[in-house]
Formats: sequence, structure tokens, C-alpha cells
Amino acid sequence: MTKKIFSGVQPTGNLHLGNYLGAIKNFVDLNNDDSNECIFCVVDLHAITVKQDPKELKKNIRETVATFIASGIDPKKSIIFNQSKVPAHAEGAWILSCIARMGWLNRMTQFKEKAGKDKEKASVGLYSYPVLMAADILLYDATHVPVGDDQKQHLELCRDIAQKFNNDFEKENFLQVPQPLIQKEFSRIMSLKDGSKKMSKSEISDLSRINLTDNKGQIINKIKKAKTDSLPMPKTTKELEDRLEAKNLIGIYASLTNSTLEKSVESFGGKNFSEFKEKLSEVLVNKIEPISREIKKLLDDQIYLDNILLDGAERANSIASKKIKNIKEIVGF
Repeated sequence: MTKKIFSGVQPTGNLHLGNYLGAIKNFVDLNNDDSNECIFCVVDLHAITVKQDPKELKKNIRETVATFIASGIDPKKSIIFNQSKVPAHAEGAWILSCIARMGWLNRMTQFKEKAGKDKEKASVGLYSYPVLMAADILLYDATHVPVGDDQKQHLELCRDIAQKFNNDFEKENFLQVPQPLIQKEFSRIMSLKDGSKKMSKSEISDLSRINLTDNKGQIINKIKKAKTDSLPMPKTTKELEDRLEAKNLIGIYASLTNSTLEKSVESFGGKNFSEFKEKLSEVLVNKIEPISREIKKLLDDQIYLDNILLDGAERANSIASKKIKNIKEIVGF
């Protein structure tokens, strides 16, 4: 059975190892499976829920597309486009916001985390963006959506909205209720300087992350300086429970080598961290450096990237415009 897969990435710029192992590596695997129909969206409408520099945003959209392609996503096989070029996303979000309930949105924990203490100054868009996310998915009759731990709640909201729309208008299965594709164990990559914090481009120190544009020397240096403890490498996964930095580094190694945490611990148990870091650096360089070179090459050809987005928007629009037309007819427009 064909899976219709939809996923989006915000054009934040300066994508890093956390983005790669948390999402993009999985996208490549999904793209390579001939039984899947994949749509990968650069969600620029989501990006403006917080203030953006317009020039930087345009640059970041291209960089995200370049990263997709450099990592191995085929733009001929999968649809790659930016959300703002398909009007149905904004239209769908408004209609579905009239289906969604305030109580549902009030339970969304990500808004509380992103808005921080000063919720009164957060944009309305930041509060309601899970409804836009639902529209993104439902416009394409997506059967499956890749999600990490931090997005499970939003997919549940999407499912609730789809079911309520179908019930309210007595249109059974009109909006496809999507299933989650749960990411693997180590989809959440932590900072190289603090194992309790997620790897992020907003962290001040560049040593806290491996950027997908880093060269060999930068990668080796960052792993060498990555925080560890004074104990030897753990011999069992149980020993990792209170050793967050060790767990993070071994998790990165396991993800990059398509191994398990248990097997990776077995391979290096009792050894010095310096020996493990050398091996981890080698694996990272082999995986990331070719992507880094290709990203830089693609960014030198903006016309090619813009054409990918234009073609993707046309293909996406041909699907979404039909769905929004039907939604509007059902609602009574």
C-alpha cells in the first residue's frame, strides 16, 4: 500500500546535526522507498510566527532546499516546495481554525515553551500555528506524518480537527486522518556542551553543535572539545542514565551507523573517550563533509534552487487547490 507522506521543516538557516538526524536523514530514507509518495515542505509561513529578517528568510529558504537535495532527497521523485507559494495553506488554516476548539489549543505545550513567561507579547500566529500545521497535512490527504516527541501533540490535534470536520459536515473520511511515523530512539540530539539541552543554532557557542556546512577540521575539533565525564566509556546502557553527554555522543554514533545504542555501547565499553571520539569524528566526517560540500555548491546556483521550488509549488498546488475547492464547497462557499 502506498504511503502518502507529508513533513515540513522551518527555514531557520544554519541547519545542524540535530536537524539531520532528527528529520532529514529519515526524509531521505522515506524518499528512497518506492512505495512512498513524499511531500517535503519548507514551512515559511510557520517561520514568521516570530520576527524574521526578510532577506535572511529568503536566504534560509534556499539553504533548506539545498540541504534537502545535498542530503539525498530527489526533487523529481518527491515534491519540495515552500508553503507560502501555495495559497490553499493559508485558506485551509482559517477554515480549520473555525473547526478547532480553544480548549484543544490551550493544551499545546509547545506554545507555552516558545512564548516563555511573556505570553501576552507572543503573536497570535505562534498560538494558532498547530492549526496551520493541520492544514498543511490535510490538504494532501497524507496518510503518514514523521513526528518526533515534540510534535506528537500537534499531530493528535490534526487528527481531532479532521475527525470533527468529517463529523460536523457528515462527510465520512473526507479529511484523511493521518497516522504518525514515530522517529527512531535517537531522533533528539542534544548539545555537545550540555547533554540536558537540545542541539540548537540559538546556543551562543558554535562548539555546541555540528553544522551541516562544517568542514573536516571543524567537525574533528568540535568532537574533541565535546563535553564528557572523567569515567571510562560505559559497558551497559543502564550506566548511561545519569551520563547525559556520554549518552548523547553514543546516540549520535548509533544513528549515523544505523546501529543500536546497545551494540554501540558493547563496541566501546570500558575504553577511553578519546578513542571513541576519534571513531565518532571519522564517522561524522564521512557522512557530513560530502553534504557540506554539496550544500555550498548548490547555494552558488540560486536559479537551480528557485526552479526546484517553482516546480514543487506547481505540483503541490495541483493537489492542494483541488482539496481546498472541495473543502470550501462542503462548508458552503
